[in-house]
Amino acid sequence: MRCPFCGYEDTKVIDSRPSEGKKRRRRECSQCGKRFTTYEIVEKPVLMVKKKDGSVEPFDREKLILGITSATKKRAVSLSEIETIVDGIENRMDNELRSEISTAEIGDSVLASLKEIDLVAYVRFASVYKDFNDLDSFISIITELSL
Repeated sequence: MRCPFCGYEDTKVIDSRPSEGKKRRRRECSQCGKRFTTYEIVEKPVLMVKKKDGSVEPFDREKLILGITSATKKRAVSLSEIETIVDGIENRMDNELRSEISTAEIGDSVLASLKEIDLVAYVRFASVYKDFNDLDSFISIITELSL
């Protein structure tokens, strides 16, 4: 780390502690003896979503929350439960050190979570995600849930 006062490249860490999701480091220059503080954060790769048509776009947390909110409208599902679903997807990608996820993986994860929380919301989300276009699709998924 270069000293901001004299430009010397050899500094030593005197104190290190966590601070608001960052690592705060108190440093001292070996040449001029002046002290300064630096903050260290982990740089996460941008999570990209591979869509059905092959295109790729950045993961949009708000877009996913909006989609789940539509499926849970007028249901007993809180915003914190929806955010927990989205957090789970993001955390899994971070833990696996992945920078790309398919819409199919996202949809399957949301469906698995909604199945545990609210079956009506599950069917609503599945109807859009799996692109239901006839009554038989609805009957099939409801029969599957009944088993």
